Amino acid sequence: MTPTLIVFDLDGTLIDTAPDLMSSLNHVLALNSLAPVSFGDMTWLVGQGAKVMIERAWSLHNHPSSPEQLEAAFEAFLVHYAAEMPGKSAPYPGLIAALDRLEAAGMTLAVCTNKSEQLALSLLDCLGLTRRFAAITGGDTFKVRKPHGDHILGTIAKAGGSPDNAVMVGDSVNDILAAQNANVPAIAVPFGYSDKPVASFNPDIIIEHFDELTADLIGRLTGQRQTAG
Repeated sequence: MTPTLIVFDLDGTLIDTAPDLMSSLNHVLALNSLAPVSFGDMTWLVGQGAKVMIERAWSLHNHPSSPEQLEAAFEAFLVHYAAEMPGKSAPYPGLIAALDRLEAAGMTLAVCTNKSEQLALSLLDCLGLTRRFAAITGGDTFKVRKPHGDHILGTIAKAGGSPDNAVMVGDSVNDILAAQNANVPAIAVPFGYSDKPVASFNPDIIIEHFDELTADLIGRLTGQRQTAG
């Protein structure tokens, strides 16, 4: 049997990136003479990558835009975000210890994010976390992205894992739906960026802190899946 694989979302799950995403988004908004957004807005702006985040912010301001304006704003966002990285972004409490536990139990780790692959790699590099993951895929790695199940299935394949022995950990509806579409168990965290309570997305389990993410918990979820199968 292939090693158990835990696939993590990035923004709002592994790493608290909201301060830096908001800083770069507000930089773009200022370039377009628009008012800044607040952290409360970020819960529904984040989740589909930077370009969609900008589109949503412009919609919030009733700001019309052309494809050319959006592309220019996207490039400005990328330049600002990359220049400031890692900024104030940091792993959530208990994450590093959880990764240590899972690795010590012989489990494999991966990242599946709607952030662009290059930005995800750069951020994890800056935080010294890249080596932890057998695969890191972004919203532009495949032809589809979360909530499409093939984004997770493609990540599992790149990591050398099996859908029958994998779980997804995320903070948003895109993560939970992608897991359900891929037919893998979903673990939700409530401390990320979601405009609705994660319980409303019907994950298999919710953990309040990474201290709860143990090899025993993962084993129960994958064991239930295999028994049901």
